Amino acid sequence: MQKLSVQDFISMWKCALDRVTERADEFSRLDAVTGDGDHGTAIVQALTSSVDMAGNATEYKVLLSEMGFNVMMHTGGSTSTLFGAFLLGMSDHADGSELDGPQVVKMFRGGLEGIQKQTKAGKGDKTMMDALIPAVEAMAARGSNDICELFNAAAEAAREGALATKEMKANFGRARNYGDRSIGTADAGAMSWACMFSAFHEALAG
Repeated sequence: MQKLSVQDFISMWKCALDRVTERADEFSRLDAVTGDGDHGTAIVQALTSSVDMAGNATEYKVLLSEMGFNVMMHTGGSTSTLFGAFLLGMSDHADGSELDGPQVVKMFRGGLEGIQKQTKAGKGDKTMMDALIPAVEAMAARGSNDICELFNAAAEAAREGALATKEMKANFGRARNYGDRSIGTADAGAMSWACMFSAFHEALAG
């Protein structure tokens, strides 16, 4: 695939909603170890709010802005704040109705930068960033014009990053209060974002 259309992009997010919904209980159980135990519900709500605004949009900037603002206006909590920031960050780096490989990478890097304006968490802190940062870095490093290949690389990197959080000590959020006791369980946010990137690739690979 050489171009990612708006409709392809919407299909990616719908697939992500389906796959995350299927594993929502798993993500909430992981979150319950050191958190509130509601991450599965929160990420499904955020995805649902974004997909609900997809509609018949034909331009990336409009679509992403509407998705981001809807998440922030109709759902609460840190998950939705960061999710909305990701979408709005993407909207600042996407124009038109089709994107080539480098433009897709630029859009996802913009989404990461949007989240980085909201949190100082980075790789190794046992958060969603342990999946998201490697995914975006892998897309950029692959340097391919094949968009399906870019998301395959992103999905693999996100999965590896998420699984690695099992051996990490949490440095952010409520989980940081557990110190070394947070070691031994994968981070729910990292796992759900890895699931999303896997779904993105699935949707494109057919």
